[in-house]
Amino acid sequence: MINKALEVLNKYYGYSSFRKGQDKIIEEILRGNDTVAIMPTGGGKSICYQVPALLLEGVTLVISPLISLMKDQVDSIRELGVEAAYINSSLSNNDIAAILEKLERGQLKIVYIAPERLESNSFISLIRDINISQVAIDEAHCVSQWGHDFRTSYRNVKGFIKSLNKRPIVTAFTATATEEVREDIVSLLNLSRPKVFIQGFDRENLKIQVIKGLSKKEFLLNYIKENSELSGIIYTATRNETDKVYEALTARGYSVGRYHAGLSESERTENQEAFVYDRVNIMVATNAFGMGIDKPNIRYVIHYNMPKNIESYYQEIGRAGRDGEKSECILLFSPSDVHTQKYIIDVGTNNPERKINEYKKLKQIMDFVHCNSCLRNYILNYFGEETSRECDNCSSCNLEGELIDKTIDAQKVLSCVYRMNRPYGVNMIIDVLRGSQNKKLKDLRLDELSTYGIMKDYSKEGLKEFINTLIAHSFLDSVEGEYPVIKLNQKSVEVLKGREKVIFKEPKKVEKVVINNDLFESLRNLRRELAAKEGVPPYIIFGDSSLKEMSVRYPSTLEQFLDISGVGEVKANKYASYFIEAIVAHLEENGIQVTWTFKKEGKATSILKADGNMEEHKEPITKTHESKTSDENSTSDSEKKSKEKSYEVTISMIRDKKSLGQISVEREIALTTVLTHVTEFLTTGSPVDFSVDFTDVFDEKTESLVMEAIKEVGANKLKPIKEKLPDYITYDQIKGVVLKNYSNLV
Repeated sequence: MINKALEVLNKYYGYSSFRKGQDKIIEEILRGNDTVAIMPTGGGKSICYQVPALLLEGVTLVISPLISLMKDQVDSIRELGVEAAYINSSLSNNDIAAILEKLERGQLKIVYIAPERLESNSFISLIRDINISQVAIDEAHCVSQWGHDFRTSYRNVKGFIKSLNKRPIVTAFTATATEEVREDIVSLLNLSRPKVFIQGFDRENLKIQVIKGLSKKEFLLNYIKENSELSGIIYTATRNETDKVYEALTARGYSVGRYHAGLSESERTENQEAFVYDRVNIMVATNAFGMGIDKPNIRYVIHYNMPKNIESYYQEIGRAGRDGEKSECILLFSPSDVHTQKYIIDVGTNNPERKINEYKKLKQIMDFVHCNSCLRNYILNYFGEETSRECDNCSSCNLEGELIDKTIDAQKVLSCVYRMNRPYGVNMIIDVLRGSQNKKLKDLRLDELSTYGIMKDYSKEGLKEFINTLIAHSFLDSVEGEYPVIKLNQKSVEVLKGREKVIFKEPKKVEKVVINNDLFESLRNLRRELAAKEGVPPYIIFGDSSLKEMSVRYPSTLEQFLDISGVGEVKANKYASYFIEAIVAHLEENGIQVTWTFKKEGKATSILKADGNMEEHKEPITKTHESKTSDENSTSDSEKKSKEKSYEVTISMIRDKKSLGQISVEREIALTTVLTHVTEFLTTGSPVDFSVDFTDVFDEKTESLVMEAIKEVGANKLKPIKEKLPDYITYDQIKGVVLKNYSNLV
């Protein structure tokens, strides 16, 4: 079964292997079993139900919460050469009748519907007898009242499935679900002994940052100035805040749209399409925007205000970097954010039990904001994925500066809480420690405590930040409620008695998220033109990751083009000629020559091809693909005049004990070019009288992962290796590992 699924994956989607865990989920579905899959946003959920849909007899119904996105999803499937449709309120009765007729004839494989459609008895009676092989429920957390996007219409799914003459396979997918939500999904959808797959919640390509104590507006304007050409979302807590940020960016001439419930439906739809189709780069929005957004090239998500809970936050940042490319997620925090979210809970939640739960979740995201250790670990642990290894890709792990022993300051705070004799809120504790003249404080005789005024050197906000950080690290307990109070715990006692230390990191300027090469930009422009002609979002043509791979591997034949990740047969036949023409033009304009030669090799070795492929030379005569390149940013005119000798400069620098990264920086050439130079030297057959320093190309962990992948898929081509690896491992790192382990370098 899985071999047929692989054939479908390669033919339609252009991938030669499944991502981690996808194969097991697909295999379970093809066996005819109900399945629940908890997968991170961008983890490939849709493939898990679309591939079985193409192999199972009959049609797959996909229940999706946002009708505004169905057209894009269906367009994307049709681009693969698959017959698909959607049924929602945007269609006329005649349109729906035509789709139902196609369904009856078995001419459709995938049909998207909104959960509200299941309230229609006429729709159910019409579809009851159709051969439905699978019902796939997307964003399945919406069925639970404890889920962050609870939708009462999702409760109709259970009855709908029961009403069908033949029960289909039922599959449920979501990116964010705590244990209680997972249990609700199984019971409320009436799944039959489902296997639950939890693929992990980690998105290693996302850089997670929490930034406090600065001007949000100033930071945002500086950030957008540095990254204005990239696609990003800015989330705000209220409509008013959305409008303010939108107006500030518009006034400065940026390409920006906005989205919130106060706009008309037509304006929201127009703005969303402008963003999805790359007509605007920036979307400023409340949390009303984004569920189901498939746009893969969102390079950053900025939370201008703290969101209401961890689930919302993680789903929203999950919209960045769905293509696996490095992306940034920045939360800008100020204390007023807490008051805003409390107000939203108070006015928007009537159910007392649910309100208590909302306050609990608000406390958890406040702890996240004030967490001084790895932010990724905090999130993963929240979702039940135990880990303690630092990620080295969050603002806590990457915080510049040294670790500071804050034990004495912590003891002052804890001692004050102890001496106050009964629980108080954070503000009263701050007033005592700072020696406030507050009348209520004096009436309670708290000014007589020995801890009164012992932390005057702290500002009010600084001390509040410190206490909240102590809470986030469990040195103090915050008792939940509308007005939380602070209490000591066993960890507090250990610190007070000097048996445990309190060590915190003591904040980072705006950087450009991504630097792309010229060919990549040309291919993006070409993609935009083709998308405009087709009337589809650009990412449906090819994702950014595919374009970046083209821009460093230079495919110039159909066969090479098909070896690009994300290029399937249908798309290759349709678009390859356009992209190959652009790539060849770039090669000619920049003096990059790609030629085929024959090379005699006395012993087995591996050589990197210019297009990124590798070929193991086991026969005396083997074809290799050599690339003689010079970079347009070379530092001397003599190199430009003697392109074929450029690699010799690199080798000379290696002999001078320069690392590959140093050479890349000093020569102002891409690391890919440096690696190609090493390969070119190896093809000359000259004796290797130097060692290569790969330390700034890959570390031991990366090398180990690449070698494991090579054991599984072989070293003949980069693409299958890349698809077995985490998204953060680059082609350059793979090339470097291969050079180190499969050549005669010393």
